[in-house]
Amino acid sequence: MYNSSQKKPAHQKKMANPSICILPELNTTGGPSTFQSKLKVGLAALGVKTHHDITRKDTRALLITGATRDLRALMQARKRGIRIVQRLDGMNWLHKKRRTGLKHYLRSERMNLQLALIRRFFADRIVYQSKFTQGWWNHVYGELKKPASIIYNAVDLTTFNPSGRHHLPNDIIRIAVVEGSFKGGHERDLLNAADFAKRLSEQLDQKVELAIASNVPENLKVLIHEDDHFLVNWLGVIPHEQIPDLDKSAHLLFTAEINAACPNSVVEALACGLPVVGYDTGSISELVGDDGGVVGSYGSDHWKLDAPVSDELVTASARVLAHLPLFMKSARNRAERLFGLDQMVEAYLEILLTR
Repeated sequence: MYNSSQKKPAHQKKMANPSICILPELNTTGGPSTFQSKLKVGLAALGVKTHHDITRKDTRALLITGATRDLRALMQARKRGIRIVQRLDGMNWLHKKRRTGLKHYLRSERMNLQLALIRRFFADRIVYQSKFTQGWWNHVYGELKKPASIIYNAVDLTTFNPSGRHHLPNDIIRIAVVEGSFKGGHERDLLNAADFAKRLSEQLDQKVELAIASNVPENLKVLIHEDDHFLVNWLGVIPHEQIPDLDKSAHLLFTAEINAACPNSVVEALACGLPVVGYDTGSISELVGDDGGVVGSYGSDHWKLDAPVSDELVTASARVLAHLPLFMKSARNRAERLFGLDQMVEAYLEILLTR
């Protein structure tokens, strides 16, 4: 953790109140924008100024949280001796597996290239969102001889808490799904969620409701067929402040995205004491561990977007439901150990200003 009482290097003494520039500025919904908001609030609480203007003279570190076309600004930052830290998510890949349109294809390729160029030529240090993410970038674009760290996404443990988790519906099993969107090649994710919930209802011989908070195209909704034991509640995109209530009203969170780098929905659910279930792709096994829920083998080639073999996950999830109070407690404990917002902010602060 950065401590202002520590002896400062000579170059730092010239800047009494250094600030951190974060690029690009994001004001949309979704994971990267949520991350920026959390980090800025956390740094402000520690007295560290953040902004989005790389030309400011008090800038001592630049945090890049997404693709940017402004490579000239990065070159200027290097000339000024500003530390450049790149935070890397996963890379775009679905456009190579599904037809998502020429515009989406070109945009996805452009963003991958921009991120790869920044990673290789501009970043002084790299923060990967998970071990999976680091391995993916190293495999595709080569391992680099520059400092790298793993910092998981985090959650406000006060806002996201288990209070009220005991008020669960007792006439139905509710499975929450929280995703930004099921567009752009994510159709398989939605089909996997529906298949899992339907098979769980068959195994338990009990009603299961799939509560989906996401942007779902109408042409996808018609592919999901309800029956007497399987229901779908299409919630649409809900405000972020409503997610704790959804998490606390569900028995399980199904994490749907294939090869996710570090989904906020998982750490938020754990903080609410909501056990997480999902297939072993991406970073899910890292986040859920042995005590946050269960992770099952996909059983087929998820990189080709094949349909999964759900038997293992359904059986394991039924065991979680049979011991729900125990898993609720251990999910919260895991969040407190690994995903507290203060921990994340301090880790970024150390890399940006001191390490």
